[in-house]
Amino acid sequence: MSSAQLPIPGLLHGRYPEQRARANTLLDAILGKLQASRLPFVEAVEGLQVGTARFSAADCARELTALRQQFARRGFDERVMQRAFALIAEFAYRHTGLRPYRGQMLAARAMLDRRLVEMPTGEGKTLAAAIAAASAALARIPVHVITANEYLARRDADTLRPLFAALDLKVGVVTHELGVDARRQAYACDIVYCTAKELVFDYLRDSLLRQAAPGELRARAYSLGSGKTDTVLRGLCMAIVDEADSVLIDEARVPFILSRAADDCAKRELYELALRVARQFVLHQDFTVEVETRHVELTARGQDKAEREAHAGHAAWRMRRFREEGLCQALAALHLFQRDRHYLVRQGAVHIIDETTGRVAAGRAWSRGLHQFIELKEGCVPSDEPIAAASITYQRFFPRYLHLCGMSGTLTESRGELLGTYGVHVSRIPLRLPCRREVLPTRVFGSHDARWRFVVRRAAEIHAGGGAVLIGTDSVADSQALSASLHTAGLPHVVLNARQDRHEAEVVARAGHEGRITVATSMAGRGTDIALAEKLAQGRGLHVILCQANASRRIDRQFIGRCARRGEPGSCEILLSLESEPIASRLPAWVRRLTRDELRLRPMAWLLARFPLWLEGRLQRHTRKQLRAQDQAFERQPILGAAEA
Repeated sequence: MSSAQLPIPGLLHGRYPEQRARANTLLDAILGKLQASRLPFVEAVEGLQVGTARFSAADCARELTALRQQFARRGFDERVMQRAFALIAEFAYRHTGLRPYRGQMLAARAMLDRRLVEMPTGEGKTLAAAIAAASAALARIPVHVITANEYLARRDADTLRPLFAALDLKVGVVTHELGVDARRQAYACDIVYCTAKELVFDYLRDSLLRQAAPGELRARAYSLGSGKTDTVLRGLCMAIVDEADSVLIDEARVPFILSRAADDCAKRELYELALRVARQFVLHQDFTVEVETRHVELTARGQDKAEREAHAGHAAWRMRRFREEGLCQALAALHLFQRDRHYLVRQGAVHIIDETTGRVAAGRAWSRGLHQFIELKEGCVPSDEPIAAASITYQRFFPRYLHLCGMSGTLTESRGELLGTYGVHVSRIPLRLPCRREVLPTRVFGSHDARWRFVVRRAAEIHAGGGAVLIGTDSVADSQALSASLHTAGLPHVVLNARQDRHEAEVVARAGHEGRITVATSMAGRGTDIALAEKLAQGRGLHVILCQANASRRIDRQFIGRCARRGEPGSCEILLSLESEPIASRLPAWVRRLTRDELRLRPMAWLLARFPLWLEGRLQRHTRKQLRAQDQAFERQPILGAAEA
């Protein structure tokens, strides 16, 4: 790639670079398969490292200046990148103590080729991303490194700040509490660590400010943000997406809507009325629910019952469409959204729990009155219903980057969807050391209680032997239920979920110590590196018990990947319950009543548990496909029923 073609703000790509039309998918597939091996590139870098290891500080400064000049003249020339990799590797060792190995070099080079990289958990994705980011930044490309959560954004930026400073590169971090001016300063840095959600909403605010014609949208932009016409971002030049499958696949089903609050007291009265009427409705008689799609529909009896309430209260309530839609949202709040599973209540406010990460989704709210209904249901003061100003999905946002790449420990299962949606190929990086993970048979239980009893026995055995165990649960409620069972058994343990997210770093740091029992939601499933105590590293390592009913085996692999990293010992097992969603909703009640204990017949147990999860995974893929088609057809039309800022 020549210097003129680099994805940087300028004459070629404009002041705010972004890509509106993606190249042909068939051409992407052909070019991806023709990609040459990058092993000769890495071997050349290793040869250059012999010389850079002898560089003095003055030599390093001269080489850095020369590299910047070469990038400006020749762009991503192979020889220039080899020299850059060698210098970055030497700086990494001198300023962070980290010596990049061959797999990390291969991963960084693949990302500069616009590819997604599958690196097994524990193989050093953080440093691989830093090498790619630093190389691009030296070529004056603004780089966004997108992490799974804000904790990781801060951690990675702080860890790598000495390396970037030595390369004379500025690094910024964007978190939800930053104001507009602070965000603009952060995005002005050479390398920015942030989460996808913060990035998307900043882009939407910029989109409103960039509208050519003055009028209502521009007025909305002023009310939503800075009151200035300056954009926050410098465009969509290059993105390195950590945990790429989580962001690009698992979270791609939710449109993101930029909104502003609208104070309407009359609507609050309607919410209270609809909720009061909805509490009188009977499931299966007045309404039906679809748990998988979270859809509520009134029956003929329910419609008649609603009609009899038509003259109660506000004039808008007399409109049939308005009345029935409000009742369906109220019924969804009552019957489809559960406290400590889909949301938690903290300091008198309802906070959404991100189903993918298990963390509190700061700043997000459900739309079309759903959030307000849940607030009233929980006895909270209802917030003002937001008005949508702009919307986008990850499936439409990320292809707008001129250079999109990323990494994860689990990508190959979704490589076809990633290529079709984003036009990026997947490259696999081999393990540096042989995997020593012991995988125990999957067990299926008829009830949660039976599963928790088994977990308590297993944890007690490991604890008595001085081992460490990490137990993954589906939700905050499940983690609290298991915690109660462990407490009853007298087993000391710690819990990591959306309620204890402020203590995450401390909990993760100690999870690999002797005798430690850690109960966690999906928060511990991605990006967490559990260091083993010396005795455990020389013994059996960390034991992971996964009690999550995940629709994708990718997510199972992520959580299981917390053990047996970097050639260390470890073991794992999966425990499923027929009472877990989405298994329970897809199995007849009489099947679940057959047993309350462990199902001993392995093939039948596997079928009962795994087939519903396969169906759920297929439904999610179909939902993403529909959303992508809808996005393309109604790009400028606000999408309802989504997460909002």
